[in-house]
Amino acid sequence: MDKNQPIPEYQLFIHPADVSELRKDIWYDDPVAAKLTVNKKKYAIGIAYRGSHIRDLRKKSYAVEFYKPSKYQQATAVHWNAEFKDPSLLRNKLSFDFFTDIGCLAPAARFVFLKINGKNEGLYLEIEAVDECFLANRKLPKGAVFYAVDGDANFSLMSDLRKEVKESLALGYEQKCGTEQEHEYLQEFIYIINTVSREDFEAEIAKYVHVDQYLRWLAGVVLMQNFDGFVHNYALYRNGETGLFEVIPWDYDATWGRDVEGEVMEEDYLRIEGFNTLTARLLDVRAFRGRYRELLEELLDSKFTVAYIEPKIQALHASIRPYIEKDPYEKDNLAVFDQEPAFIYAYIEARGNYIREQLHLLDE
Repeated sequence: MDKNQPIPEYQLFIHPADVSELRKDIWYDDPVAAKLTVNKKKYAIGIAYRGSHIRDLRKKSYAVEFYKPSKYQQATAVHWNAEFKDPSLLRNKLSFDFFTDIGCLAPAARFVFLKINGKNEGLYLEIEAVDECFLANRKLPKGAVFYAVDGDANFSLMSDLRKEVKESLALGYEQKCGTEQEHEYLQEFIYIINTVSREDFEAEIAKYVHVDQYLRWLAGVVLMQNFDGFVHNYALYRNGETGLFEVIPWDYDATWGRDVEGEVMEEDYLRIEGFNTLTARLLDVRAFRGRYRELLEELLDSKFTVAYIEPKIQALHASIRPYIEKDPYEKDNLAVFDQEPAFIYAYIEARGNYIREQLHLLDE
């Protein structure tokens, strides 16, 4: 984003009765009706609180659906994230941009300033929904998208939540688009991950997952240290032409040296091998492990560097700072906000050094 380009201002009107309805049960997912005005153009929308651990925070995050007109900037739905636990408000945006830079699919994101019923609600990160519009906007083949909604999306036969064999291999996923048959493909994929012999795995898994893309995603997760990203915080896209699954990141505020509570996350918190059954089986294959090592080395020398990322952070930081000053939830945290770029640079240096020291583990 050009630091001189103004951030869009959104005027939102929600009937007071509907505001009360939202507040009455923050876990209720059905949207209430609202009116959104952007640059004098009006939209009829549905709005609801979103997220899990973030719903009881003072500054709410929202899921938005467009009714009339039915699309806004080629999207039928978006998410407005408060980024309330991230003192920089930059980590989600920075993460999605980083994934795009390294050749992975990732949602588009931009900052907007929200007013609700005439009062400043603050700065938000508007995140593209991963759905059929996401695919169409990138001219990708039609296919299925599954959201990993809880810890059962662990690529395993065992439930991460119940500690027993899954009743269905589709547990942990919510389908956003695609045919009913896609559920069968998903379950077959997970079954293959867990049952194919070690000798046959390299050849068989390449029929189900875009291996190079998965390894790029894995490198990104490991470098940014999103601990939840292996069994949660992702979507699966099954390309309708190739039949291969690809991973798309989601909710990456707990990254770049801070955890979900905004506390310091040390640079050695997440191991270089990552987690989950699919990752373990892929890295058990010498050729895949070698390719993963190559990707990490390449990124450590090119894009996961202060020299590469600093200009991006400086531009984002400068562009949102005037709006932080108007944000009723963030305006008293300017001193910490101004220190965050240096904090992220220190993390990049420390994490990069740690990963370099661990590369030898991929040679074993």
